[in-house]
Amino acid sequence: MKTVLMAKIFIFILTILLFSCDSRAGGQNQSGPASKAAGDNTPAYGGTLVEGMTAEPSVLLPVLAGDSASHSVAGNIYNGLVKYAPDLSTVGDLAESWDISPDGLTITFHLRKGVHWTDGVEFTSEDVMFGFETIKDDKTPTPYKEDFLQVKTADAPDNYTFRVTYGKPFAPALNSWGNLVVMPKHLLSGVEITKTPLVRKPVGMGPFKLDTWVSGQELTLSSNHDYFEGRPYLDKYVYRVIPDQSTMFMALQAGEVDLMGVTPIQYKRQTNSEYFNANFNKYRYPVFSYTYLGFNLKHRFFADKRVRQAIAHAIDKDEIIDIVLYGLATPSTGPYVPNTWPYNPNVKKYQFNPEKAKSLLAEAGWKDSGGVLMKDGVPFEFTILTNMGNPLRMKTAAIIQWKLKQVGIRVHIRALEWSTFLNEFIDKKRFDAVILGWGIGMDGDQYDIWHSSKTKEKEFNFVSYANTEVDELLETGRRTFDIEKRKAAYYKIQDILADELPYVFLYVPDSLVVVNKKFMGITPTTIGIGYNLPKWYVPKTRQKENVMEK
Repeated sequence: MKTVLMAKIFIFILTILLFSCDSRAGGQNQSGPASKAAGDNTPAYGGTLVEGMTAEPSVLLPVLAGDSASHSVAGNIYNGLVKYAPDLSTVGDLAESWDISPDGLTITFHLRKGVHWTDGVEFTSEDVMFGFETIKDDKTPTPYKEDFLQVKTADAPDNYTFRVTYGKPFAPALNSWGNLVVMPKHLLSGVEITKTPLVRKPVGMGPFKLDTWVSGQELTLSSNHDYFEGRPYLDKYVYRVIPDQSTMFMALQAGEVDLMGVTPIQYKRQTNSEYFNANFNKYRYPVFSYTYLGFNLKHRFFADKRVRQAIAHAIDKDEIIDIVLYGLATPSTGPYVPNTWPYNPNVKKYQFNPEKAKSLLAEAGWKDSGGVLMKDGVPFEFTILTNMGNPLRMKTAAIIQWKLKQVGIRVHIRALEWSTFLNEFIDKKRFDAVILGWGIGMDGDQYDIWHSSKTKEKEFNFVSYANTEVDELLETGRRTFDIEKRKAAYYKIQDILADELPYVFLYVPDSLVVVNKKFMGITPTTIGIGYNLPKWYVPKTRQKENVMEK
């Protein structure tokens, strides 16, 4: 889930989800403020960026993190062997280069030399091997295990070489070696992974390192002056935890926050003044994510797909997009977003049709009793859970509540604090239905979300979806390098999901981001602006500003 649980295929785009930008951002104050004096825009070390975030991280060791807040912070502290470049190609991070055998089964990584953890210990292939063995360990409670179980053998022939051989072709192999795997062996060896101090006091090699973490308030990162790609210009990166976005927006306007994702109403109605345009850059872009209504398929109400289909027909997606998102979204029809290679544009769609919904519910045995549907003496009544701090989801839930009332279903809405929501309700499957979102990656593999084996606690198939054909297609999609064969498998999966509807796929939102204009060096690309965060800077003459321009 984009702001819930993050599957392994999403790790490389965590920053993209917040910062990326497409052509629609053009003309949105991209150039920054006019120079006040000659040389005003010269890059300089110093300055602090304050980002507002609605949810606090749960853990800062990537292998254990299942939420985007955790990965967003950890992504500035840890590195992987590879990463995505702005043109979506795979480039080296801690790996300078790699060789792939002709059969595609063996990858040999050649690691950077002279890179050090922030405690001064040199990074070597032993850190990769240790991380690989840790993530595969049954005692490690991680949802990211599956990719690494595909490895048949792994070895580190010297300090700067790491080699893996797969038992079968595995299409996502190269891109799976991100920041999940590289761990400081000298600090974690012999330590129970869930009890290490590194879950709150991480030691990485990234552009920033953690200084302080005040629970419920903020995390402060300082620049890693010895970062192997060069010292970041910014001295500090502060994450302020502000659960309410209206409060956060006021903090933005007061100069207490420099960067935040704004709501559609804020973007449309509150960011167009002369004052705002003088002080902030606005970015709007479609993201690799979608929002959905997910059902607990173990709940007796939702075991019948006709009920799920009926609910889909009772929901007006266009109304949600118009009212809640002010048109800044597109309808979602499946687990991929439009204009990506795995996306199937021809799947079954559920038009808003309350009468069709009532008919399907009647077929499933639900009969009207004074405006409320009943079956075996039990009213059709359930609760939608979602997370606090997300007004879009709360408003979406309210519209769904009203629409379902029109077909005889009573819905209650409950918002929960983030960590409680994940640990006590999602992980333990204590829910009827949820409104959440997934952020999705560049590759089409979604094994961890849809495969029937991935339903354990801390895993991502928490709705308990099981379909043997989908299981086989997921295997097919990841076992070939032929893009057309992979596409055929993913198209078929979408057809099946569109019929069985473990989720009602609601919408693909536009991300709406605002950044204070004093931050320069921001260069929009295909993967956004956050990819080059170490190059962001505040000109020396603006580093002590604490009052906005009038």
